[in-house]
Amino acid sequence: MSDTATIVTSHGRAYIVEMADGRRLSATTRGKKTDYACGDEVGIKVLNGEQAVIETLTPRRSLLYRSDQWREKLIAANVSQIAVVIAPVPSFSEELIGRCLIAAEAGDIAPLIVLNKNDLPEAGEAREKLTFWRELGYPVLELSAKQDVAPLRAALAGHTSVLVGQSGMGKSTLTNALVPAANARVNEISIALDSGKHTTTHATLYRLDAGSALIDSPGLQSFGLAHVGADALPHAMPELRPLLGHCRFHNCRHRAEPGCAIRAAVDAGEVRPDRLALLHRLQDELAAAQSY
Repeated sequence: MSDTATIVTSHGRAYIVEMADGRRLSATTRGKKTDYACGDEVGIKVLNGEQAVIETLTPRRSLLYRSDQWREKLIAANVSQIAVVIAPVPSFSEELIGRCLIAAEAGDIAPLIVLNKNDLPEAGEAREKLTFWRELGYPVLELSAKQDVAPLRAALAGHTSVLVGQSGMGKSTLTNALVPAANARVNEISIALDSGKHTTTHATLYRLDAGSALIDSPGLQSFGLAHVGADALPHAMPELRPLLGHCRFHNCRHRAEPGCAIRAAVDAGEVRPDRLALLHRLQDELAAAQSY
């Protein structure tokens, strides 16, 4: 008879699982199976006081992952909220925010944008950029991980949340502030590269309280969405949803087709051109993955 456990750390083919009584064991998989993620609930066979083998996977309530034409990369399973962490320094990618939010929409995961380091002089410019996302209806939370994380703790209550974002945004600093025992590594930001050093090399789950958990994930520089279907892509962009079904052709790809409602909205200044350009890039990436 199998025991049940939760994967709390994923190192490629090696895992750490947590049992219901809080015990943690090193775990491996049967054969070459490696498609488990941090947050997965699994059935295990306990070998001794330190080791176990993962035997079964409980059906997932959600799965956050990225994919391109070459491979898929699992990020976290059974999460109910994705917190996209950005900061004024180093500079952040609005496209990466957009991709993360599309992944959240497609995976039916609640989104949250977290502006960390809001005490820096450059925070005003970052705040201005976030106006667009606020107007689309996405919740935005501002704080400084080194001053007060109470607002974020409140936003995480009742959720299993995953922190995602570029390196250097302060995800590990936030984790350390929320879970002092985490001891997540925090390195200096590389100013020369205008990006953070990769400090977290694997996803790790931390318990915040009996009903809340936090998964800190490695820094992202890209977020492929080749697993999101072509029809689902525009549905995952809030400002495009009301326009769908109003194009002249039912199979409109929103490029050069006549009578395209989305292109008309761009021309009228109602939709940002870069958002339509992102949709086109995602369509092209999906087509490349399907032909690979």
